[in-house]
Amino acid sequence: MTRSELINQIKQKKSFLCVGLDTDINKIPRFLLDYEDPIFEFNKRIIEATQDLCVAYKPNIAFYESRGIKGWESLRKTWEILPKECLSIADAKRGDIGNTANMYAQAFFDPKLSGLGFDSITVAPYMGEDSVSPFLEFKGKWAIVLALTSNPGGLDFQTIKDKDGLMLFEQVIKKVNTWGNPENLMYVVGATRGEAFSVIRKHAPDHFLLVPGVGAQGGDLAEVCRYGMNTDCGLLVNATRSIIYASDGKDFADAARREAIKLQKEMKEELEKGHVI
Repeated sequence: MTRSELINQIKQKKSFLCVGLDTDINKIPRFLLDYEDPIFEFNKRIIEATQDLCVAYKPNIAFYESRGIKGWESLRKTWEILPKECLSIADAKRGDIGNTANMYAQAFFDPKLSGLGFDSITVAPYMGEDSVSPFLEFKGKWAIVLALTSNPGGLDFQTIKDKDGLMLFEQVIKKVNTWGNPENLMYVVGATRGEAFSVIRKHAPDHFLLVPGVGAQGGDLAEVCRYGMNTDCGLLVNATRSIIYASDGKDFADAARREAIKLQKEMKEELEKGHVI
């Protein structure tokens, strides 16, 4: 998916919602356990209930890797039914170098080799350019680089300042910007960081930001938009638990849709305020 195609989807759907598919077999409705592949069945119904309301889906790979061969098969089948007009994000947070990074890229980007062909992948940049550039070599794919995360431990390193007063996450963004461009690079920025979005926009005014933390984690959508939205929107706001686990009964898909509608309506208002639509 190209940047312009993503922007068009945002304008058409009046939404910048990303639905996280962190599907935990211990949390899905019990009746689904009677199916041959409960994880896939859950994902399928969530996707069918929300695909007209969101512009991206983000499976967290750990929830599939932890189930071994069965989990990878659930992931492959899920990828196959993801709507082609939606950005598909492999939330894998890979962070290795050279040939290893290239193999990770093939694993998630090349369906002929692995059965998976995601549009993008989350990447940890700690090992430098070698850990990011292999993902940028795949035409039409995105690397979504961790910048400022919402977890408490993120502050252990990400806000350390250098002698010029630049925090580490600022240094990361400035350096990573030299490896790619807004057509193939995004950044992960946690919704709970609020005004930090204005700092990030100084260094990455045109890049899309993947924003986890709205919903169950308590991030404020209006605040994210106030400081982070640009003229093209420039945001993909992820919600997971508040949508996919809105109900643990047979109505779980309908409940997920109701929660997605609530967010989409709020997003439409923010897009109008920002003169994106």
